[in-house]
Amino acid sequence: MANDRLSALDSSFLHLEDNQPSHMHVASVTIFDGEAPGYDDFVQGVADRLHLVPRYRQKLAFVPLGQGRPRWVDDPTFNIGYHVRATALPPPGGEEQLRTLAGRVFAQRLDRDKPLWEIWLVEGLDDDRFAVLSKTHHSLVDGVSGADLMTVLFDVTPDSPEPPAPLETWEPRPLPTGSQLLAESLFERATEPREIVRTVRHAFRGPREFARNTFEAVAGVTALARGTLRPAPASPYNGPIGPHRRFTWVRVRLGDVKAIKNSLGGTVNDVVLATVTGGLRRHLHARGAPTADLTLRAMVPVSVRSDLEQGALGNRVAAMMAPLPVWCDNPVVRLDVVHDAMQNLKSSGQAVGAEVLTRIGGFAPPTILAQATRIGARQRAFNLVVTNVPGPQFPLYVQGHEMLDVFPMVPLAANQRVGIALMSYNGAINFGLIGDYDTMPDLEDFAGDLAASLEELAGAAGVTLSEVVIGPAARTAGTTDALQGQGSSS
Repeated sequence: MANDRLSALDSSFLHLEDNQPSHMHVASVTIFDGEAPGYDDFVQGVADRLHLVPRYRQKLAFVPLGQGRPRWVDDPTFNIGYHVRATALPPPGGEEQLRTLAGRVFAQRLDRDKPLWEIWLVEGLDDDRFAVLSKTHHSLVDGVSGADLMTVLFDVTPDSPEPPAPLETWEPRPLPTGSQLLAESLFERATEPREIVRTVRHAFRGPREFARNTFEAVAGVTALARGTLRPAPASPYNGPIGPHRRFTWVRVRLGDVKAIKNSLGGTVNDVVLATVTGGLRRHLHARGAPTADLTLRAMVPVSVRSDLEQGALGNRVAAMMAPLPVWCDNPVVRLDVVHDAMQNLKSSGQAVGAEVLTRIGGFAPPTILAQATRIGARQRAFNLVVTNVPGPQFPLYVQGHEMLDVFPMVPLAANQRVGIALMSYNGAINFGLIGDYDTMPDLEDFAGDLAASLEELAGAAGVTLSEVVIGPAARTAGTTDALQGQGSSS
């Protein structure tokens, strides 16, 4: 029963959707080599793996009167044909049409009366390719466990080996009644104090370790409060949003990013954040927005999933609030500022503080948790989300077809008009950009700004980029020179 109950963090993603034009599913566009498999064969291939991810045949059951967090129950009417869908691109079948389709599919909220996932098989992509769009609600999966699921649902060799057979035929458990759900929730609440004591005793063995961990937790919460109580600066990336979305991407080689890191210092994530900072600076200037003395703030999710939890569903993430110095016109200085800021954030324990608050939320009454989630979403604690998910560094296949590219999507919360997700896969680290349809009509231009920012950083590092491919919006020659001298440089 406890394993089926949503955590406080998982529940918060449901609350963020309530009466909001936000869609709290994570998603991706994956592109494969060759002609698309037949729909029936594709459905059967997914069906053959479902016993490895049983949560995909479960839906949410809500506790009456809001007296408990929802829990997962078997869906007695589960129909895989509802979740695995097929479509085709209109001519000419290029990536521009694929991005348009992805924006429309990602703009549709998942049906809470059914298991919270969809997969779309997309035929008609040019250059002898096909695509797969996937959507999974954030209450079910975070980015890291989502990467684990890819290795389960896809093959690691082109020979399409037979998946392990299920131990037994799946039979859905009877649905609990409303009174049963209420009784279970009240029982869990009554027994939680003893569980808290047992957890504390297990986690803190001895007074010295207890004191040290308590001190770290308090320091982490304090650091997080300092980073979030002050609202992020006003920007074009914050404000009311609608239900419709645009989606685009930028292809980048992981080796190029590592070469920049090796030349200029920092980490791969520092290079990513410095690239995003430079792209935002260019985009703001293109819109005529000033950047002098402006430091935007990015919420950077951090996985706190232990090695023992790899492959488990649910969310095990915390967050840090990273400053993005868009005031800076020098790419090397931008990277140095980002690197120093991230080092300070890591030493301050912000991620520890976020995890502590998440765990505390597990003991909050559900109605209070729901209100706190909605209030938090309305606060402008950050300007945008930038998440970087490590994916498998080996090729994946579906029915013998190699996966060429993966472009991830992070959902937009209320008042967030743009989100940036990255995923590394088999030597690439690709950007997936999601934007509100009405307020980010120039999302393709922003993709070009990110590519130009990376090129500028690579030039400063003496690195020749092997590949940076963006959408149809072309970069203007000499853009880098045109932006020099705007704003402060140090």
